[in-house]
Formats: sequence, structure tokens, C-alpha cells
Amino acid sequence: MNAASARLQRSDPDPLRRAPEAAAMAAESCHSRSISWFVKSCIPADPSRHISVPVPMPIPITAPAAAPSTTTFCCPAQPPPPISSLPDDLILECLVRVPRASLPPLPAVCRRFADLLASHAFLQLRRARGLLQPSLLALSVSDHGGSAFAQALLHFRPRQPQQVQVSALPLPPALLHCGGSVFAHARAVALGRDVFLVGRGATLRVDALTGAARACAPTLFPRKKFAAAAVGGRIYVAGGSARTAAVEEYDPAADAWRVVADAPRRRYGCAGAGAGGVLYVAGGVAVSGDGARALEARVCAGSVDALHVASGAWARPRALPGGGCVVGACGVGDHLYVVASHAVELSFWRWHGGAGRGSDLRAGGGWVALEAPPMPRGSVGLGMAVRVAMAGIGRETVTAVMSAAAVRGHNAAVACPFEGMVLTYDIAGGKWSRAPDLPHGFRRAACAGVEC
Repeated sequence: MNAASARLQRSDPDPLRRAPEAAAMAAESCHSRSISWFVKSCIPADPSRHISVPVPMPIPITAPAAAPSTTTFCCPAQPPPPISSLPDDLILECLVRVPRASLPPLPAVCRRFADLLASHAFLQLRRARGLLQPSLLALSVSDHGGSAFAQALLHFRPRQPQQVQVSALPLPPALLHCGGSVFAHARAVALGRDVFLVGRGATLRVDALTGAARACAPTLFPRKKFAAAAVGGRIYVAGGSARTAAVEEYDPAADAWRVVADAPRRRYGCAGAGAGGVLYVAGGVAVSGDGARALEARVCAGSVDALHVASGAWARPRALPGGGCVVGACGVGDHLYVVASHAVELSFWRWHGGAGRGSDLRAGGGWVALEAPPMPRGSVGLGMAVRVAMAGIGRETVTAVMSAAAVRGHNAAVACPFEGMVLTYDIAGGKWSRAPDLPHGFRRAACAGVEC
């Protein structure tokens, strides 16, 4: 250090404090190139000529209290992992909380989502959280064909207003060629969360929770206006064909039909129900390869054939009292419920077949008359055709979807046609009540009781 520098240090012991002032004086008296780097660093930048360039800075992280003077640096946080990296149980917890109205698109997200939504664990979790409610599911395929089918869902929530949820879902590619006539008189049968829509030469399987649909094996014999019901986790169909008296059984695990018995009578326009391990085939007219027999038409209208599935034995319970014609049937628990038409009025009956089998069904049971379903004035009478689709909802409710129309050729001016009227019968209270009607277009809908 020379003498001049020593004198400067003694005269001004803090040169950094005076650096901005010295730099400003130098900037006024000389060119900027002559200013040293130290002085230029002390001159404030001109905001009008400054261009800011963002530079990522490390984020300081203070070490624990044991080492307060230590500071480390890390890179910015990484994005969270995708949901697909989560284990199945956590993904199930997320899917269970999705409202049912938002479930239909989820199976198309990925194969993993589809498998989890179709699993039994998904159903059990929703039931454990009280997210499943007894419901009526109505399925309808347009009479004009098309690539979609419609479903209407009616929830029976206690102490809550009932609303009908309607949605249109695509048909499986294998059934796109099927017109509405294939499912015009289809029967809906529920097995767990799945509803099978059995038509004339085609079967559609629909997941009641997600709406996912796929084609299944058709019946061995084409049928129309036949009886269908679930007994013991399998589906049974009978009647609806003049070619055969065969009763077919469907195994959903194998997706295959097989003949298990021959019905004592070939019925057309009959109704089916399953209760207490028994398949009931009720109503209709007796037909043969040569056509209908007028002599037997009256007898079959109020008669019932019962097949004890485990033993394969048939029985013929007592005919319906009053000579009514069975127009609808369903099973709840061990009981069979039927709605009968008496030309100018309807009646409602319950049958209990007892615990026996074979001919014991006739001796151990009996018909009990219940409150008749309330119908609009003029809807039941001569010249009117009434269609009833019945389904059991849980073990406490019977539902009946009513439709009435004037028979062709009769005077329709005095008639009161309607369609999609939903009536519910409280088994414990013994009373009918009115539920929201199904929307237009569900006149020929097939109905089943589900939990979703």
C-alpha cells in the first residue's frame, strides 16, 4: 500500500458508505467506461432501460433447531404423482365417493377403473357407507332401433322426495343390428347389481351402478311375451313360444343357456316370478304348434304352474279366485304377488307356497286378497288393454308400472289411456301409493328392483 492510499484510509475509514456519492460525481465528470467496476455496481439501474430476466433461485430451507446456523438448498417441488400410482384400496376409496350420476363415464377411463368399479368390493364399500338405496330400474330400447337404450331410475329413499333419473346409454356393438322389436316385449331380471334384459333372440346385461352394458348369449329358443325370473342366482325363462315347452336356465358365470325342464303347458303372454326357490309361470293362453286353443285360454288366464328348482318337480297351485286373468307378477321373499284383470276392474293377490315341494305347493299355500291398485277412472274396462310390469323392491315394497291403451277397433272416445304410471305397495302397511310417473317412451319398458 502506497502513502496516498494510507492517507485516504486514515481520512475515510468507511469508503463503502461514501461510494454512491463518489460514483455520482464521477458519472457527471467522465465517461462511463472510465468508471471502475466497483463504482458502477453502486449506481442505481435506470428502470426505463432495465430488462428483467427471471432467474430461478434455490429455496432456502433452514435446518432443524439442533443446527440453527446450517442452511441448505433444494430444487422446486416435483408435481404430485398421478392417481394411477395409488394402490387399489385407495383408488376404491376415491371411486366410492363419486355420485352415481357421475359413474357411467368412469369405466371408459382405463381398464383398471373398469375392473375396480365392477368388483364386489366397490359394491360392499358403497353399501357400508349407506350410498345404496332400493330402486326401480326401467329399461327401454326404442321401437325405431338405434344405437342407444334408455334407462329410468327411481330411488326409494326414506323421508326424501322421489325423483326419476333418465339417461341414454350406448348399446354394445354386438347389438347394434337389433331393432326395437327385439326388445319390444323383453323381460328384465336382476341378479345382484346386474340387470339382464332378455329379448327375442338377444340378451343385454346392464350394470345398475355404472350403466355399463354388454351383450350376452341369447336364449336357445326365440320367445315373445314369456315368463322370466331369478331363482338361486340364475335366470329361468318359460313360455312365449309355440314350438317348445322347454324351460331354460341361464348361468351368468358361464354366459350359457341350457334346458332344465319341460313346462306342463305352453303359455303365451304369461308372467313369471321367483320366490322361495320356486319359479312361477302365471296367466297367458295355452298355445301349440297349430295355434291357440280357445278351450284352454280361459283356464290358463288365472292358473299358475310352479317349478321347484332344486328338485325339478312341477306343481299346480290353486287357480286365482274369481276367474281373473293374471297380467303381472313378482316375488318378494317367499311370497308371490299378482295383479289380475277382471275386465272392468283389477285385483291384487298374494300367494304363499309353503315350505314343501312338488304337490305340497298346492296343499300348503293359499291366495290372500289385498287392496286393489288404484286406477284412473275409465282406464280399466271393456275395450281397454292394461299392461303391468311388476318388481319387488327389497323385502318391503312391490312396485307396479301401469300402462293402458284402447284396443284397436273399440271406441276410444270414452277411454282414459295413460302410460308409465308407477304405483308402490307397502307390504307392512298394506296400502298403495303413487310414485312419480316414468317419462314418455317407457310404455313397454321392462322393470326390475335393484340396489344402487
